[in-house]
Amino acid sequence: MKGSWRNRPTGSWFSRVWRPWVSLNPFRGRGRSINEPRPVGIRDLVASPDEVVHRPERRWRVIGGFFIMLLVLLLGRLFILQILDYKGSVQSVNANSLRVSTIPASRGLILDRNGHPLVTNVNTTEIRLSRAEAALYPPIKGALASLTGLSVKQINADLNNLQYDPYQPAPILSNAPAKEVEFIKLHPKEFPGVSVLDVATRSYPNGGSVGAQVLGYVGPITGAEIAANPNKGYQTDSTIGKTGIESFYEQYLRGHDGTSTLEVGAYGNILGAVHTTQPKVGDSVVLNIDTGLQKALDSYLAADILTDRKTVDPTTGIYPKAVNGAAIVLDPNNGDVLAMSSYPSYNLNSFVNGLSNTSFHQLLNEGAFNNYAIQGLYTPGSTFKLITATTQMQTGVFPPYKIIDDTGFFKVPGCLQGAHGCIFHDDQSIGAGLIDLPRALTVSSDYYFYNLGYLFWAQQAKYGQTPIQNVATEYGLNSLTNIDLPNEVAGRVDSPAVRKLLHAQAPKAFPNVNWYTGDNIEMAFGQGTTAITPIALANAYATFANGGTRYEPQIAAAIINAHNKVVVRYQPRVLGHVSLPPSVRDPILQGLEGVVMNPSGTAYGTFRTYGNFSLASFPIAGKTGTASNAHGLEPNSLFVGFGPVGHPKYVVVCVVAEGGYGSAAAAPVVVKAFNYLVAHPIKPVTLKAELSVPATSTKKTSKTGAARGSSSNSTTTTTGTSKSSG
Repeated sequence: MKGSWRNRPTGSWFSRVWRPWVSLNPFRGRGRSINEPRPVGIRDLVASPDEVVHRPERRWRVIGGFFIMLLVLLLGRLFILQILDYKGSVQSVNANSLRVSTIPASRGLILDRNGHPLVTNVNTTEIRLSRAEAALYPPIKGALASLTGLSVKQINADLNNLQYDPYQPAPILSNAPAKEVEFIKLHPKEFPGVSVLDVATRSYPNGGSVGAQVLGYVGPITGAEIAANPNKGYQTDSTIGKTGIESFYEQYLRGHDGTSTLEVGAYGNILGAVHTTQPKVGDSVVLNIDTGLQKALDSYLAADILTDRKTVDPTTGIYPKAVNGAAIVLDPNNGDVLAMSSYPSYNLNSFVNGLSNTSFHQLLNEGAFNNYAIQGLYTPGSTFKLITATTQMQTGVFPPYKIIDDTGFFKVPGCLQGAHGCIFHDDQSIGAGLIDLPRALTVSSDYYFYNLGYLFWAQQAKYGQTPIQNVATEYGLNSLTNIDLPNEVAGRVDSPAVRKLLHAQAPKAFPNVNWYTGDNIEMAFGQGTTAITPIALANAYATFANGGTRYEPQIAAAIINAHNKVVVRYQPRVLGHVSLPPSVRDPILQGLEGVVMNPSGTAYGTFRTYGNFSLASFPIAGKTGTASNAHGLEPNSLFVGFGPVGHPKYVVVCVVAEGGYGSAAAAPVVVKAFNYLVAHPIKPVTLKAELSVPATSTKKTSKTGAARGSSSNSTTTTTGTSKSSG
C-alpha cells in the first residue's frame, strides 16, 4: 500500500525510528489503537555502529586546524614582541635587571645685592625611618637608638613631628657619622624601614636669623605638593621651598636631579653601574637686599619692640603689648626692596637641625612664621592723611593755605544725634590753633582732616561718593603690590561698598551696614575698618616721594646660573601713576618735611634723640601715625620717612601693632635705619656677568603660577574706630 510505513525503504530514517519502536511495543497486536502514545528508548534514537559512515579524515582536519591556529597565534605574538614592540620589550626585560635611583641636585644659592651669600649648601648624610615599618616592627626604634645614641623618646618625637610628611620616612639623624651609616648599609635586615640618604642641606652664613621670613625655608615635599606639580620631576624624598624666596623662586633654585642606573643580580646584589646622568645644580637668586642693612634693621625692630613692652605709655599709663611689627627699606626710584624685617621671627637653622613639636607650636602660636611686612593688616591712622591731602589738592575741595582754627574738637554741621555722635575730638582734645594744610600735616591735626572728610561727603554730588578711596586705589593701598614673595594679602580702604561686604561676610564682627557722615570723617584720617599692609604703605609713600610713579616692589634682582651667567635680569615694573604736579605735591611735601624738621613736628624730638647725622645735609620728610584700636588696647604705632628730600633714595617704614604713639615706638626704628643708610650708602647691584644678559624680564611668577597674594598663612588685623593722632 503506497504511503504505508511497511513500504518504506529498509535503511530509511523512518524505518530506523519507527520499526524498532513497533517491535518493542508491548501492546502490539493487543487491539490498542495506533494513535496511542508509545514509550521511546535510547536505542530508538541512536544509530548502530554498522549504520554510521566511518570518516577518520574529518578528525585529523579538526586537530590539524587547531594546531595551525595556535602556531599562527604564536608567530603573531613573536612578531609583535620582536618587531613591533621591540623597544618596550627591551625596557621590560631591563626593568627586571636594572635599577634607577635619583641623584638629588643641589639647590642654587641666594645672594645679596653685593654678591654676599645669604643661603648656601652643606652636603650631609641623613638617617630616616619609615613610620609604617616602625609601627609594624617596634623593636627597630630600640636598635636604631642603640646605634645612634638617640633615645627612643626622641625617635618617637621625630616620627610624630608635624613638620614632616606623615606618609614619608621621617628624618631621625642629620649629619650622621660615617661609621653608623656604613653599619646600616652592611646590615639592612637588622634595620627594616631605615634608609640612608645623601642630602645637601641649607646653610646660613649669617646665622639663620637674618631676613628669615624673606629667605624662607625648605622641607620634605608632601603628597599634595607632588600632585600639584605632576610633571616637574619631584620624588617622594625631594625637598621643596616652603616659604619666602625659597618658595617663590623654586623653579630656578631646585635644579635638575641626576640618575644612576645600576645592574642588579637575581638576588638583588649590585653588579655594576650602567649609566649615570649628573645632576644639574640650581640657579642662584641675587636679591636687592643689602645684608648689612638687613642685619641692622632686624636688630632695630626686635630691640625696639622688646623695649616698648617694658616702657609705660605716659598717656595711657599701661605697658604696650607690642604684639608684632614690621620694617621695610624701599628704593622709591625703582621699587627695589633693600631690607625687610618682621617680628617675632625664628632661626632658619631650626629647620636644618630639627625643631621639636613644642618649639614648632610655640613659634606658630606667636606668629613667627608670618611675614608681617606683607601679611599684617594694620589701621594706618594719620599716615593715611597723605591720601586725603592728595585728594584735597587734586579736587580743590579746600584751599591748602586757607587758615582754620583747630579748637580741639570738630562738630558735624547739622548733626542731630547729640554730642556723642556729632563731635570728634583731637587725640588729646588740645587744639593746634590756626593751621593750614602744611601745618596740619606737621602737627598731625585731626580737626583739619575731620573737616575734609565732612566736606567730601557733603559735596558728593560734585566729587562723587568715594573721592578719597579713589586716590587710595591709585596709591595701591587696597590692592596687592605684586611683590615677589608668596602669600601677600591685600589691604582695604573703608567705603560704603566695603562696609556692606564686610557685614555680609561677618555680620557679628561688622554689624554696621550703613554709611554716614561720621564714617566718612573717620575714614579721612585713617580709622574705621581701613586696614593696610606695611609694604603697601611703603609703596604709597615711595610713589609720592618719586613724584607719582608706583613701582612693583622687588626682592630679587636677577637669576644667575652655576657659571655666573645671567639667566634673567628683572627690570623695574610700573604699576600705575598718581597725578602729583608741583601745585599738588609741594604743599603736602612742605607739611611732611615739617614733621621732622619743624620743632612743632610730631617726630622732631625723636630724630634729635636718636639721629646721629645732619638733617641739613640729609633732610628727611615723614609722617607719624597713631591708630586707635579697640577699647583697652594700645594704638598701633606707625612712622614713614623718606630722604634725602629733593632726591629721595630711601623710604623707610615701621609698624608696631599695639605699640603706642607713632613717635615713641615706630619712629626710633626709622631714625636708626637712616643712621645706617647715611653712614653706609647702598651700592648698585653686583652681577658678575653683567654683559652676558640673554634676556630681561619685568614680570615674575610664583612656582605654582597662581595669582600672587593668595594667602594660606594667618594674618594680623588690628583695626579700630576711635581717634587717630600723629
